[in-house]
Amino acid sequence: MSARTRVSAYAVASRGGRLLLARLAATSPVFTPGLWHLPGGGIDPGEQPVEALTRELHEETGLALTTARLLDARTYAASRLGVDWHLTALFYAVEFGGANPAVTETDGSTDAAAWVPLAELRGPDLSPPAADAVRLLGAAAR
Repeated sequence: MSARTRVSAYAVASRGGRLLLARLAATSPVFTPGLWHLPGGGIDPGEQPVEALTRELHEETGLALTTARLLDARTYAASRLGVDWHLTALFYAVEFGGANPAVTETDGSTDAAAWVPLAELRGPDLSPPAADAVRLLGAAAR
């Protein structure tokens, strides 16, 4: 197996008891397709984290980022398609223009975007970063 390192920026957006999520497509390079995941993704060489977040948020949800505040950073290990991934995820509390998410990227790593009720989110349906975002939101609410 080959090993890859990746740094990603993710949006944590909640409204009215719902979390903005993107469903992973079959082309997902890191996490299992079909899982709900945070909008966001890999930071390209030379790209600033908030620039990557702006780009990824638009591709995966069609929404335009207006503000981003760093919340947390986490690391993950994953294996998929013969690659061992060593991931660093930067979590940002975000605000954006628009309210109705829709995937704009063709043949990307997500096939749907939606506001999902927090009460309906279960561990097996979530990528590890999405599960951590739910925990972060729960800790902030306490």
